[in-house]
Amino acid sequence: MASVMSKIYLRALVLLVWLLVSPLGQNLLSCNVTSPDALGYRCGINGSEDQCGTFAVLRATSYYSSLSNLSFYLGFNRVAIAEANGFSAQSEFLPRDQPLLLPIDCKCNNGFFHADLTKTTIKGESFYVIAESLQGLTTCKAIQDKNPGVSPWGLGDKVRLVVPLRCACPSPSEVALKARLLLSYPVSPGDTISNLAAAFNTTSEAIISANNRSLETFEPESLATLTSLLIPLNGEPLPHFPETSIPIINPQKKKLRMWKAGVYIAVSGVVIGTIIAVAATFLVIRLKRKKKKQNLSKDDDLELQQLSLSVRTASEKKVSFAGSQDAGDGRLIDSVTPRKALLELYTIEELRKATEDFNPSTQIEGSVYHGHLNGKNMAIRRTRTENISKVETRFFTDATHHHPNIIRLLGTCVTESSHSFLVFEYAKNGSLKDWLHGGLAMKNQFIASCYCFLTWKQRLKVSFDIAVALQYMHQVMNPSYVHRNIKSRNIFLDEDLNAKIGNFGMARCVEDDTKYPDLSTNPSSWSLGYLAPEYLHQGVISPGIDIFAYGIVLLEILSGQTPISRPDKKGGGNVWLSEKIKAILQSESADELRAWMDSALGENYSFDTAVTLANLARACTEEDPCLRPSAGEIVDRLSRLVEESTEGEHTLIFESSSKPLVNTSSTTSNL
Repeated sequence: MASVMSKIYLRALVLLVWLLVSPLGQNLLSCNVTSPDALGYRCGINGSEDQCGTFAVLRATSYYSSLSNLSFYLGFNRVAIAEANGFSAQSEFLPRDQPLLLPIDCKCNNGFFHADLTKTTIKGESFYVIAESLQGLTTCKAIQDKNPGVSPWGLGDKVRLVVPLRCACPSPSEVALKARLLLSYPVSPGDTISNLAAAFNTTSEAIISANNRSLETFEPESLATLTSLLIPLNGEPLPHFPETSIPIINPQKKKLRMWKAGVYIAVSGVVIGTIIAVAATFLVIRLKRKKKKQNLSKDDDLELQQLSLSVRTASEKKVSFAGSQDAGDGRLIDSVTPRKALLELYTIEELRKATEDFNPSTQIEGSVYHGHLNGKNMAIRRTRTENISKVETRFFTDATHHHPNIIRLLGTCVTESSHSFLVFEYAKNGSLKDWLHGGLAMKNQFIASCYCFLTWKQRLKVSFDIAVALQYMHQVMNPSYVHRNIKSRNIFLDEDLNAKIGNFGMARCVEDDTKYPDLSTNPSSWSLGYLAPEYLHQGVISPGIDIFAYGIVLLEILSGQTPISRPDKKGGGNVWLSEKIKAILQSESADELRAWMDSALGENYSFDTAVTLANLARACTEEDPCLRPSAGEIVDRLSRLVEESTEGEHTLIFESSSKPLVNTSSTTSNL
């Protein structure tokens, strides 16, 4: 009888949880919700402590994709995050959906537990968007409550808000059951109570008790996203790293190394004089021997440094939050302390050897040559010697600035003549301009194909990669960096057709592209079509000019047309791509837009997505820079389109949409 009553009781609790959690995701997040639960978990009851240190889980997204981003926009200490998650504080970029442990200080205030963060806003954000980006760890209502007098919509740039994260401290009864802390966990698609209990090495009953819910007998297919659960743990959680590249520190080995270091320091203090004398003598003998070895190994050494810092390196050991380890997955490895990746100083003899004395067969285009030295491919660019001093080399000697979508500067060669050389990472598949408009790179078979064009899916990915690089420059780098020279000619494709922006760190080397009077056939004159009105007429430099140029590149990707071209009829003026798309969208003619699309695509593209991208490009090229979307907004929009294209990659959409091409009231706001 007791067993039957127990089952009935559990079923009732299950139904209660399902009724509460399933609809609450969107409702609690809303700014208009009236439920007090939107303000957080209640405190001052059950004898729980008023303050405690705990953790929250946040998954890396386009909003929070790096340690710099988390530090600048949410005020977290990157060292504290790195220590909590067991990787190097010098690591930078985080794989999408990477779960992160955030150390937080949970306090009871006005009857609710909160862990207050200081959020630096991005122009155009709202309280709801902020709550959504934090995946249900806070709500619009809670942010409103902490920031009275601030409008929840259309926030300005770099407004500092107090954002309360949902958290709680364990009660004495929970502590008695060995729940030393309560982890704030945002529900993700597919999560169930039983799965979470297994993942965190706890029990469904313990999670039920912490949340006053139960899912033992009846389990809904998934809990609602944009809600949070409290996961009781009997100790600090260990980081869960699916197969990623972020180096994992073994805490035990780290302590052992520190202990040994102390011993070594003590011993070295006694014999320091002898060591210096011996080292000075020995160093002279060793320098010449080591010089040759270093020359042979320097390229491999740089690659190993990148391997330890990049988010694209080989998989590491899988570790669950509960600390369970599968021996078959590998083992924990020590973090490699990143070193500064110093730029190489090449000699002119080395570059001549790499290019067969600058043989025309190695010429990529203009003054750029393909070189091969010590087993490494490189792009060698001749430039005026005075430009070398204008390159911001600090971006390349600091490993934290190495971004997978930015071409790296490998080294320089300074000569006594009027021309010197910059040596860049080599992009095997040439420039985006080559793919869209043809070029010398194709004629010389640097791109190994007789008729090259990018598929629809590849074009979406290239658009996304460029936007991600711009988001890093504008919103992660502090202070933000304006490239000033975004164009298809400066976007390169690697072996896997990943897009990389070139000329990074060379903003001061940008030439005056307005000096070309003939806008007809010279590709160099296309540069005028990338220039934002405020820069062209007033010299204003801001992230908005990069966004304008990005919009032009996006139009090139869609249409296969150049930024500026002559009309079909003789004697007419030049046609600007930015003006052409505005006329097409205002006409609301699907046939006209379809005719404007790159003929190389045929009908192998989604027309609805093309309409979305055309409107996005139009928004990017608005004359008023305040109306242009930010790089982060572009990334967010494109990430969804890329995901949708991946999900439906076997089902191409050829039919046109019945909806209007332009919705002037929402084109910008929905970006």
